[in-house]
Amino acid sequence: MKLEYVVKDDTYKAVKDVLEKVFRISKRLALKLKLGKHILLNNMPCNMKDAIKRDDTLTINLDYAEDNSNIFPLDIPLDIIYEDDSFLIINKPSGLAIHPSLNHYYDNLSSAVKAYFDKIELQKKIRPVNRLDKDTSGLVVFAKNEYIQECLIKQMADHVFQKEYIAVLDGLLEERSGTINLPIARKKDSIIERCISDDGDIAVTKFELIKYLDNKLSLVKFSLETGRTHQIRVHVSAIGHPIIGDTLYGKSLELIDRQALHAYKIRFIHPIYKTTLSYTAPIPTDIQKVRGLISNL
Repeated sequence: MKLEYVVKDDTYKAVKDVLEKVFRISKRLALKLKLGKHILLNNMPCNMKDAIKRDDTLTINLDYAEDNSNIFPLDIPLDIIYEDDSFLIINKPSGLAIHPSLNHYYDNLSSAVKAYFDKIELQKKIRPVNRLDKDTSGLVVFAKNEYIQECLIKQMADHVFQKEYIAVLDGLLEERSGTINLPIARKKDSIIERCISDDGDIAVTKFELIKYLDNKLSLVKFSLETGRTHQIRVHVSAIGHPIIGDTLYGKSLELIDRQALHAYKIRFIHPIYKTTLSYTAPIPTDIQKVRGLISNL
């Protein structure tokens, strides 16, 4: 992938102005591109302070190879929802961690993407843009270069990148819609569990009741204004309606063998083409089977 800008007027005086104001590239990435001689002014390597004039062409080459040997490849099928030169969107199954860890060094989604990149001869670092818990299913975006990763992470910070989830909750949700605004912190003496705490980070979850299931459960849609670890799971447990199957924040109701939480929809702006994109992932079979849940939302 290459970014190109043709100077049309006198708005920008130097190379760095275009990188900062047109492409909104961070200083850290700009320095990396400069040191690698990936910034070209009229097809020649240039410096950030070099002056530009009308009809000059500034090119940023993002096709350079990167070392991704820190990730072990895992050759398993991927449910690819969408792919282009900028990113890869995968419908992650439950039971698969996103990142390598001590307990999941070989069996994780990043390793599966590494194997896929090897097959298509893309030598790039593995860059998941959003996170899901191991037992949460749904959409995960992998950026194919650092620039795309920066763009999408900034969209998240600006609340442009939107994520929606569905979950099956224990009990009947009293309100049909609302907002849960409760701060979340790491639970004392635990490296995994989170809790509601006055000194925690701001966490805001919006919810909308879709329907009741057998007068015992609630099928609910969620959207996040913040992205705290375990946010939905902690919030719904705090209001007395934990996700079924969530043994960490609730209890197992023997209807499903993992938390019934699925990241089913994302919406964002394409960093290159500036079009609004929206993708959905089918509701997994195990959630559909809970009390005869119908997948079409």
